[in-house]
Amino acid sequence: MLRHSQKKFIALTLILAAATAVTIVVSTGMGYMAIDAGGILRVIGAEVFGNPSLLDGLEKTVPYVVMDVRLPRILTAALVGAGLAMSGVIYQGILLNPLADPYTLGISSGAAFGASLALLANVTLFGHFSTPLFAFIGAILTLLTVMRLSTFNGQISAQTLILSGVIASAILSAGISFLKYLADEQVAIIIFWLMGSFAASTWKGVALVGCAVLFGAAITLYYGRDLNIMSLGRRSSDALGVDTAKVRKILLFTASLVTAVCVAITGIIGFIGLIVPHLMRYLVGPDNRKLLPASAFAGAILLLVADTVTRAVLPTEVPIGVLTALIGGPFFCVIFRQKQKGRSYE
Repeated sequence: MLRHSQKKFIALTLILAAATAVTIVVSTGMGYMAIDAGGILRVIGAEVFGNPSLLDGLEKTVPYVVMDVRLPRILTAALVGAGLAMSGVIYQGILLNPLADPYTLGISSGAAFGASLALLANVTLFGHFSTPLFAFIGAILTLLTVMRLSTFNGQISAQTLILSGVIASAILSAGISFLKYLADEQVAIIIFWLMGSFAASTWKGVALVGCAVLFGAAITLYYGRDLNIMSLGRRSSDALGVDTAKVRKILLFTASLVTAVCVAITGIIGFIGLIVPHLMRYLVGPDNRKLLPASAFAGAILLLVADTVTRAVLPTEVPIGVLTALIGGPFFCVIFRQKQKGRSYE
């Protein structure tokens, strides 16, 4: 017999999943060429079921616009939004800091530095995975550095965690500027990529981000109960039988992997991992097993709507990283101010 809270969570999850699907269809129809929902579903059905007769009556350019131009970009935006929101849930749950997310901890900057290095050196040793691999190495090294800077007597200091992230991010920003100086003719490509964009999305990118997000979600849900217990503090979690050090390493590794893949595919997109978990925590509470799927769907919707606004509504396309920073910056200030006032973190 399901309790009222469980029924409420299941209903909310189904609503968010349906809203994500509707947002994907509506976004696909928006743009220079308006396409109705029926036409979009017919194109997708023809591709999935291999039935060309579903395309009868549609303009010849519609399948190309849907399958080759818009859907790769839209699905990439949705998956990256889900991945960054999921990473934010993990970082905030492990580090017990409401300001922790891949951007504020400098993880995104570390991934960007690694990816910029791969682009500048034109590394192709691992094919399509070369840039994500370098981004992942940069993210992991940055995470280790930030944790080392904020650790005193074997305990991570929540007060200095964000400061350490800011320091690391500033150093990496200087390093990225130096790489741009060396890039010469390629500097424009690196600058545009660093501002975040889905314009160059491909189906290979969709597959790569999708695998990373599914892997991260599976690992995090498996350790969801342990993550909840760890929120009680290390002594309590050790006493309750949780291998805190091992679980912490696994989850931090997982969150960094997802962040690195997202940054490598789209560039730096900040504050999604900060905003979404906070909003969803008001709806589903602090239980990370509920917070994770709710945040993933909400992150997908938020980033997809933001990208659709820049792509199909504004007269000139604004880099998505700039838009999320303009929205997320004030939100960060509000949370920081609340934390100063000593409000509890749920």
